[in-house]
Amino acid sequence: MKRIPNWLLWTLLILIALTILIFNDEFGDNEFFGVLAFFYFMLLIFLLSRWIFLQIKSIIRLKNEKAKTELMHLKSQVNPHFFFNMLNNLYGLVGKDAEKAQELILQLSDMMRYSIYEGEKETVLLSEEVTYLENYIELHKMRYLKIIDIQFNIKIKDNDYEIMPLLFIILLENAFKHGVENLRKNAYVHINLLALNNEVSFEIENNFDSSVDKHEKGIGLNNLKRRLELVYPKNHKLIISKTDTMYKAKLNITL
Repeated sequence: MKRIPNWLLWTLLILIALTILIFNDEFGDNEFFGVLAFFYFMLLIFLLSRWIFLQIKSIIRLKNEKAKTELMHLKSQVNPHFFFNMLNNLYGLVGKDAEKAQELILQLSDMMRYSIYEGEKETVLLSEEVTYLENYIELHKMRYLKIIDIQFNIKIKDNDYEIMPLLFIILLENAFKHGVENLRKNAYVHINLLALNNEVSFEIENNFDSSVDKHEKGIGLNNLKRRLELVYPKNHKLIISKTDTMYKAKLNITL
């Protein structure tokens, strides 16, 4: 909190001097000083109240600015290792299949553009976020040589909603990183997205090899939880469950 300004200190000093005069025997019976003291006291209350209001307003503004700065920092942390991994894959693919490498580069470029430019916005259209997720899935389909059972069911029954960008990608990324990545066969990722009555529900399920990956909580999941706390503090619910071979995450957001 800022220190008390000079004008307020001088006001207090004048009030103290005025109070001394009022209670002095010589001026105590003077009606003029009594009226003057009353109005001066009311003025002081007004000035003090205004100063306290401005301090509270300043604190709230600083907290909001801090929250925005933290949110921008959290967004910048989303999936950078994915892009690095894809670039490494492209390096090896260029000499083997130039045509496929070109296709991957175009899709990767679109994803990076969205992540950088749209990711800075406070909100994006849900349909744009869906396209981003679909591009991510297509990149992984081209990346892996094995068969993966990927199902992405989308139901947006109302008009397109606005939502915080890069919200679901962490859950999708974890499904590939902890599931598909370590399974040689029968890997699956099933996704359901439902938008209805100002509510968005994102549910994702994948299997994994428990002997390879313990599926511990990482930076990505903590990042997601913190962003949800900042943007949807009382309007979200994230439920995570797992068995020996299955991992499931469900995120509900009320807009």
